[in-house]
Amino acid sequence: MNTVIAVAIVFGSIVTMVALVCGTVLALVKARREGLSPSGRKARADEAAVIQELYQGLSRMEKRVEALETILMEGQGKDGYTR
Repeated sequence: MNTVIAVAIVFGSIVTMVALVCGTVLALVKARREGLSPSGRKARADEAAVIQELYQGLSRMEKRVEALETILMEGQGKDGYTR
């Protein structure tokens, strides 16, 4: 009786693993063949535009911070205290 249960568990596990692997492979093949839908392409383009805007904004902020650091350093005397 225990042998039958053990065989059933092993066989069921093997069938489940094979089904999982086949399903994953089929999903990957389908995704690769279809590519991106037009709405997916637009979403990616919008996302790229937002990332570019963020990068440009951070670059401008970095320049402003550097300018402020320069102003603060000029405001300090030789002894390290502000004038």
